[in-house]
Amino acid sequence: MLKLRFGFFLLLLTLSNAVFSQKLDINNFIVKESLLKNSKLAIIAADSLENPQETINGIYTFTVSGFSQSLRFHDGVAIVPLQLERSAFVYIKHTNDQGTHSKLVYVHKKDGSLNPYTVNSMWLVTIPLIIVVIVFLFRKLLILGIIIFLILIYFNHSSGLGIGTFFETIFDALKRLF
Repeated sequence: MLKLRFGFFLLLLTLSNAVFSQKLDINNFIVKESLLKNSKLAIIAADSLENPQETINGIYTFTVSGFSQSLRFHDGVAIVPLQLERSAFVYIKHTNDQGTHSKLVYVHKKDGSLNPYTVNSMWLVTIPLIIVVIVFLFRKLLILGIIIFLILIYFNHSSGLGIGTFFETIFDALKRLF
């Protein structure tokens, strides 16, 4: 009789754990330099107010500049295993049941330290549109507009922001708006 009660208790405990346990999703994240200062980035799980979520633990899949990475989160922090050799754009994306969550980050490397700056994706649309509008308004600035546009494309491409990533960033930003 005691074994039956104990077995029933274990069954109830297992079922209640399965019903009440939930997998925590990462819907926002912050990108910082790793505390080890080893030219690696740390991804910190955060809520919508940019407060770190220390309850996130486990393995989550992220896409970092086109490469799929399984990142192990411990107390809300994971280290990206790729080292940065120079300043670059890094596009970080995570997809879960709530949708796609992504950020474009420009990481400035100076004297061995990394300074990540989040880039608003709308700037990727706004700056070329401003150049086009100025060129249409002042036809004499056509050559200057083309030169500025080519410099912008070269800077983006040499810093790791290819055409594919450029458009993917814009489309993800537009999806978030609607």
